Amino acid sequence: MRFVIQLVDNADVKIEGKTVGEISKGYMVLIGIGHEDNEQIADKMVKKMLGLRIFPDENGKTNLSLKDVGGSLLLISQFTLYADCRHGNRPGFTDAAGPELANDLYEYIISKCKESVPCVEKGIFGADMKVGLVNSGPFTIILDSDAL
Repeated sequence: MRFVIQLVDNADVKIEGKTVGEISKGYMVLIGIGHEDNEQIADKMVKKMLGLRIFPDENGKTNLSLKDVGGSLLLISQFTLYADCRHGNRPGFTDAAGPELANDLYEYIISKCKESVPCVEKGIFGADMKVGLVNSGPFTIILDSDAL
């Protein structure tokens, strides 16, 4: 499982010109699900993400968590995080989970986040989405379950 976490001042996701998710200060998270992922891995990833202390404190030091700053989440499913570009110039996606498993785990991650974060917005699984954001910093973290 892979999360690309971007610290944002604001972010939104649109489908066919209509906003389906929008947040102010918080994390915009791209979520990639691999074919070997499961709920236990999702639990570890969510716990790690929510525990990150990457917001600046009063001294400008990255020391505050999402909860500390009352931040929000915008969660976007993105299978392309499992692109394999080792051979040729056309990426392969054989390591990405199939749609059923990926959607189930994406919805599971959303539900787990909602247990701890008051404002959780999301994209629509499998839709052609337009994601906009103002990256604060810029500050981007990549979490990979293989490295946890």
